[in-house]
Amino acid sequence: MLRWIASALDSSVGKKILMGLTGILLVLFLLEHLAGNLFLYVPGGEEAFGPFDAYVDFFPRFGPLLPVAEVALGLLFAVHALYAIRITLANREARPTKYVVRNDRGAKTIGSASMILTGLALLAFLVVHLLDFRFDAGFHGDHGRTVAAKLARPGRALFYLAIMAVLGVHLSHGAQSALQSLGIHHPRWTRFLRGLGIAVAVFFAVGFASFPIYYLFFWTAGGAH
Repeated sequence: MLRWIASALDSSVGKKILMGLTGILLVLFLLEHLAGNLFLYVPGGEEAFGPFDAYVDFFPRFGPLLPVAEVALGLLFAVHALYAIRITLANREARPTKYVVRNDRGAKTIGSASMILTGLALLAFLVVHLLDFRFDAGFHGDHGRTVAAKLARPGRALFYLAIMAVLGVHLSHGAQSALQSLGIHHPRWTRFLRGLGIAVAVFFAVGFASFPIYYLFFWTAGGAH
């Protein structure tokens, strides 16, 4: 049974399905992450970051399930990246096409032509992001204020803004590609799927970019929102 599953996942179709599923799951993670970060904008009275701090403090209540979930999320990123590289290399050996999903009439976009590069950039950013917050003792002592203080630094804010642009480029093709990899494609749907991919890309890029923009230009160290 396990050998059959491994063989199925290693097939061309299996790789595409796994890429699509991991891509969709990562988009859902981004949605939850963005929704949680929106608590930074919720007024907290005397406690300027009270709602966000309460949101972050909620997760340790899961006890040992929290590190398990974090490991699972890390594996999700790793599997998505690994299969993206394998598919890309296999496609380059088999034909000129550079990505799992063909573009209609051979047309390329910035997103489709740079999926591996933007994906690797996002993985590198993930490491920086974890060092900035998950493994920063200051963040665990004062969640919201640590986020604000870091994003208020021009260099750090510009770095995060640049990465959000990279995220948008990646998702502009990745969202459409994930659906097509799961078999959701038809010539009549091409324009809709392409538009959906762009909408998803803009939604997340603008949503996450709003935080460094706000804390760089509008936040004061006194904590006023």
